[in-house]
Amino acid sequence: MVASTNVDLADEPLRAPGHSAGLLELFRWRFLLKLLVKKELRVRYRGSVLGMLWSYVKPAVQLIVYYIAMGQFLGLGRSIPSYVVYLFSGMVMINFFNEILSNTTRSIIFNAPLVGKIFLPRELFPVSSVWVAFVHVVPQIVVLVVGALLMGWRPGLVNLLAGVLALVVICMFALGIGLAFAAFDVYFRDAENIIELLMMVAIWLSPVFYQWTMVSNAFPTWLFTLYQLNPLALGVELSHYAFWVPTNGVIPDGGAAADLMPPHWVIMSGVGVLVALLVLVCGQVIFHRLEGKFAQEL
Repeated sequence: MVASTNVDLADEPLRAPGHSAGLLELFRWRFLLKLLVKKELRVRYRGSVLGMLWSYVKPAVQLIVYYIAMGQFLGLGRSIPSYVVYLFSGMVMINFFNEILSNTTRSIIFNAPLVGKIFLPRELFPVSSVWVAFVHVVPQIVVLVVGALLMGWRPGLVNLLAGVLALVVICMFALGIGLAFAAFDVYFRDAENIIELLMMVAIWLSPVFYQWTMVSNAFPTWLFTLYQLNPLALGVELSHYAFWVPTNGVIPDGGAAADLMPPHWVIMSGVGVLVALLVLVCGQVIFHRLEGKFAQEL
């Protein structure tokens, strides 16, 4: 028995104290990840009467306010058909991005007692925050699907795949930024303020209220190309293609779905996925380099 144990230990790679193998190791810790998600949900809704119903109430109120302000007062609803679906399909992605970003940035600080007392992959905390954000975005997607169906939503397989890809892109992009700023937040609390500023402007960095044509007309080609490479804008456009484009009255007679999307959007989508993946890798590298002193700093 002792010999077997020694062999097992010898097979384990040596690592610097306080470091793990990163995101690739989390599958081995999936049971603990599940417990962290349950704990975070339980803490968030402790003492709440509505509980998970807030996942429906908050986006519904947000949608009504923005629809009245942007769609009616500013008249955007008159120029964009099925504007309520257009608006909400973009807002769902922005809400998903903002919640991941907010939760992951504070995840190490909020779990400081665990970080200081026991060793476990510290990436578990940001990733558990991503799962919590996913739990909250599902009710919003359900409401979006119901609303789209009432507007004559008839998606094809490509539309559905675009919706899944939108969630994946937003998740990778937000988690990459969140990993970096979760590490920065341990050393400098200013990181939370920077993230709050980013969350404030996120909805304007993507075509949620407006259409991409407005950006194309206002900026030179090279700047519009950079705008298209923004994974946040890509996720919103993919969400539009999944939920807004297949609704009745959106595609004009004799037109095509591709006419509603930005130029070269398929190629740009592939590049945008690579950008989101690069951000995720960079975030993991930054997190890995700084995690060794988390316990001391906390």
